[in-house]
This record gives sequence, structure tokens and C-alpha cells, in this order.
Amino acid sequence: MENILKELLEKQNIRANLSGLRQLVKDDFVKTQIISIIDENEEIFIDFLKNDDAKTRKNAALLFGDLAYQKAAEAIYEAYLLETTLFVRASYLQALSQLEVKDKLAELKQRLNELLSEEPEAENKKHTDEETRALRTIIIGYEGINRHTADIEGKKVSVILFTNRSQKETVRRTIDCGTATLHPLGVYVETENLPKLLEVRTYREIVFPLNIRGFLPQNPIECARAVWESDIMEVLNNLHKEKGSYYFRIECKSNMQLEERSNFTRKLSTELEILSKGELINSTSDYEVELRLIANKEGNYYPVLRLSTIKSKRFAYRKNAIAASIHPSTAALIMEIAAPYLKENARIMDPFCGVGTMLIERDERVPAGEMYGTDIFGDAVTFARENTEIAKKQINYIHRDFMDFKHRYPFDEIVTNMPLRGKKTKQEMDDFYRKFFEKAKEILAKEAIIVMYTNELGFVRKQVRLQKAYSLLQETCMQTKNDFYLLILRYKG
Repeated sequence: MENILKELLEKQNIRANLSGLRQLVKDDFVKTQIISIIDENEEIFIDFLKNDDAKTRKNAALLFGDLAYQKAAEAIYEAYLLETTLFVRASYLQALSQLEVKDKLAELKQRLNELLSEEPEAENKKHTDEETRALRTIIIGYEGINRHTADIEGKKVSVILFTNRSQKETVRRTIDCGTATLHPLGVYVETENLPKLLEVRTYREIVFPLNIRGFLPQNPIECARAVWESDIMEVLNNLHKEKGSYYFRIECKSNMQLEERSNFTRKLSTELEILSKGELINSTSDYEVELRLIANKEGNYYPVLRLSTIKSKRFAYRKNAIAASIHPSTAALIMEIAAPYLKENARIMDPFCGVGTMLIERDERVPAGEMYGTDIFGDAVTFARENTEIAKKQINYIHRDFMDFKHRYPFDEIVTNMPLRGKKTKQEMDDFYRKFFEKAKEILAKEAIIVMYTNELGFVRKQVRLQKAYSLLQETCMQTKNDFYLLILRYKG
């Protein structure tokens, strides 16, 4: 650092040293020292913004931004206004986005409008796109985005429910508020009662497909044109009260490498802004619309919209989760499949309760009686109690190993998401399942039911075969890729 600063003060190797200094400011202590030196030699460093070399001007501006050096704000803005080298202009704005420039907001908005109204020459498009995005970042930072209010009552819509791929038909059967058919991505539903559909618990996510011919092309410019010529604005305006600009981001689901995918989405989003003349505005961090592009085998895209303005309160209780937590829609789907075996007012036990999701969803599907959950992870038990309170249910959680659990009366059901193998050996997991089934005999009533979600089918089958006290009633594959199964067993007593 000392050598770099010395050379900068002597105006030697300026471009390279400014770049080197930017690498050093990542350390907070070093950053403080650098700011102190600049304070003492402010005129020299500000003067770097006027250097004849464009990349030197760029590095100087970015350094001031990295340092959040407010004293340079006016000089950076003046340099931006005077800059004629296009690739440098966005760098000034990037620096200003980290400084206080509210007094420049009107001028920056005017500049943005100018850029949007102009048609840049082909060789300049990349740089004007970068300047446009940088201006947007500053403006959104101060003004936020235009917020829209969902207006979905009585609206006729088509949606796709993303679901467990192996259980699309199960999800389809739970839809009673429209016409539901199977779709390659899940379940396609046409409905005039979207509020009721949002209450269905068995799907993972709801999206709105765009009406296009075939698939979107791989070229980002052509892709943007196809999206804009679709019914995207009709869908958005139909579902919201306000008709102002919509802030969006793009999520591309494809096999492209990260850099290639980033370039594709950047070009696509910029072109979409231009075509829409500001009706669609790209904002990667604050947005209401996600344009999700799902690639097929040929690399072309199927477009859907995910709208954060349309809220589902199905799993509002899920305030807390841990890494091993089952998704609530999966738990709900499990209970839907298991429903013929579940009884009202049954006494329920979850030996590995986590944050309580399986028990809560069991009670949602068929009202239960007394419910208990145990877990060896104390934080999970704390989280489960909070989630259950939000869900307005009564469940007893105990921070204890199930193998040490005792109760004065037997349970009618065990419902559980079995622990994953992790670092355990095959022999250790075999022993774990043996102990589980032996322990279950101590707490289950005669003819009790076990609803188990597991990816260790072989160990379960082995114990059923060896212990004789259990019978396997149903075996349902939930995830083909990872061999997860829903197993329903009966304890014969």
C-alpha cells in the first residue's frame, strides 16, 4: 500500500496503481488508512478524474466509489457530464451510486429519458446499455419502484402449478376451482377463482404462462422481441389495479455457463426495456415481476411470470426453517396421499419433528387429537414452537432423542421426515432404522399407522421383513432422482 500511494502521489503508473489500490480497500483497516491519505492529498486524487487516459479516469472514479468518498461526488458528476469516451460513463455512475447525490436526481432522470428516446449506433449499444442500467440503479435507490396492487377477484386466468413431478396427478385431483390438466412443468389450470386456487396446499409454486408461438429463440434480441409481442402486458395489467411501469428481473433456467447466462439475460432485459419504452424496467434487486425462462432440450425457452404482488398465505406459519426442513408443500402432498389412512382426533407423534412442518400439515389435512414432536436439535424445537404458535395449533415439542422418549399412553400414528444419512455409514444407518422400528413398538397402539418420508427404502423393507410386527401398506415414489419415497406402514401389535 505504501509503495502504491507513494507512486500515486508522484503521479507514476497511475492507472495500474489506482487499480491496485482498489484491491486493497476490501480490508476495512486499510480502507481507513487510504481515506486518510486521500484527505491529505485530495487535489491530486481528484485530478486523476481529468487524466488524459480514459482507463485512468475510470479507475479513479471507481476507487472513490469503493471508498464511499463523498468529497469527490461533485467532481465525479462533473467528469461524467464532460466524458466523451462511452465505456467510462457507466463507471462514473457506478461510483455515484455509492455516494449521496440526491440533489442530482432530476438531472440523472433527464439523462435516462434521453438515452431511452435515442437509438444508439450498433457499436455503441453495449456502452449506452451499461449507462442506462447504472442510471436506473441510482434512481431506484432513491425512489424505489412503482408498487402495484394485485386485483385477482373474478379474473379469468391460466396458470401453471409447479409440483412434485412424480405426483402431478395427485395435485391435479386437489383442484376444484377450475379446469386442471397435466402439463410438462406441472399442472395447467384455467380458473376464475384464483384466490381459492392460492389456498391449495399441494403445489410448490404458481406461475403465469405467456401466450407465444412455440418457444422463445436463443438469441437475446429476438427473444426480447418475442416476449414483448406476447400477451405479457395484458397478463400484468389484468392482474393489477395500477397500470404504471413494472419492474422485472429475468431468471434463466438453462445449462449455460454463468458468464454466458449473465450476458444473455443482460442483453435480453435491456432490449425488453427499449422495446417497452419503459413499461418494463429491469431491476435485479427490487422487482415485482420475475420473467422466468425455462430451457428445453434444444436450448429454446418457455416463458412464465412469477408475480410477487400475488401472495399465497398457505404456509404463512413457516417463519423458521433449518437446512434439513421439508418444504411445506411436500409435507402437504404427503398428507394428501396418506389421507385414506389418517383418522380424525388421532394421537400423533413425530420423532424427528424439525421445525414442526409434518405435524402442522398433518393437522391441516385431517384434524388430529394430541400431537407430540421430539428432536435432538434444540434450535429446531424452538423454531417449531414459534411456527406452531403462528399456525394457531397445539403441539407439544420436546428437546429429546426419540430413542429415550417415553409416554404414558400409546400413539395412533407416527408421521415423520426421516433424517438423511449425512456422514453416517451404511451400517450405521441400518442400525438406526433397526432401533427406530424397535422403539416405535413401545409407543404405538395396536393397528397404528406410520407415515414416513425417506430415501432409505432398502433399510425399511429389511426391518419390515425381519421384525414381523409391521406391514408395508403403500410405497409411493416422490423423487425418482434421489429415491425419496412415501411409505405407509401398519404396526400390527
